[in-house]
Amino acid sequence: MRSAVVLGGKTGLLGQALSMAMTRRGWTVHAPGRSDLDLFDRPAVEDYLARTGADTLFNTVAYTKVDQAEDEPSEAARLNRQLPLVLGQASRNAGVRLVHYSTDFVFNGKKTTPYTTEDQPDPRSVYGSTKLQGERELLALGLTGLIIIRTSWLFGPCKINFVTRILELAATRAELSVVHDQVGSPSYTPDLAANSLALVDAGATGLYHLANSGQASWCELAAEAVRGADLPCRVKPITSAQYPQKAVRPAYSVLDLSKFAATTGITPRPWLQALREFLFSREDCLS
Repeated sequence: MRSAVVLGGKTGLLGQALSMAMTRRGWTVHAPGRSDLDLFDRPAVEDYLARTGADTLFNTVAYTKVDQAEDEPSEAARLNRQLPLVLGQASRNAGVRLVHYSTDFVFNGKKTTPYTTEDQPDPRSVYGSTKLQGERELLALGLTGLIIIRTSWLFGPCKINFVTRILELAATRAELSVVHDQVGSPSYTPDLAANSLALVDAGATGLYHLANSGQASWCELAAEAVRGADLPCRVKPITSAQYPQKAVRPAYSVLDLSKFAATTGITPRPWLQALREFLFSREDCLS
């Protein structure tokens, strides 16, 4: 029987999806909370991995408050750079495979075609910079079996996210204004979890881009969610300049999924199909 530790697996958007996906497949899943394990205590992490008998460690923990990170760069670096380094060292010492999640924010957004894993990162925010530093700390360790998965625009069950927030607002408003000049790859967390396991099953190592197929602007994603939920709210497109935010977002960060497809033989389903499933089905949650 496979056994895994999922950091963020109790309350995180992606972590819960991973825990559920593995449990359904017969894995033994351990999802320690903050009171269970100090993630910055490397010997404690190594001991936990040994006690649980885990063969894979999934890290979904990160500092993801993109705008707040501009004011808290040291805290962002602590979670996005230092923590992956500690976990990488612990997994190496314990002989456990590490699967770590990163972000499309490592790119500057100036391309007009999907970003491949060979494209040069050039982050324009503290969040993106610290996530890239975390990637590089892990790659420098030379870990056996390391998988780094860059993903983007997460939505799914069990926790508030962009789609659920839009639906909440649309239920009480006649009109919503949503940015249309930022384009990326929406990712449905149950699909992301299942496809992450496909990489593990394939014995993959290295850096991968993973999301649902296709691309959308935030406005398109919002409009499809409102339409799918049959809400009468109008979704109005606006520019990023009309909705100023502290951190710079990439204008274009669509991820090229071809390396994942070549490794696993799987083409992720379109984000619109996944969105419809999310809107019309109920997923069990862990809490």
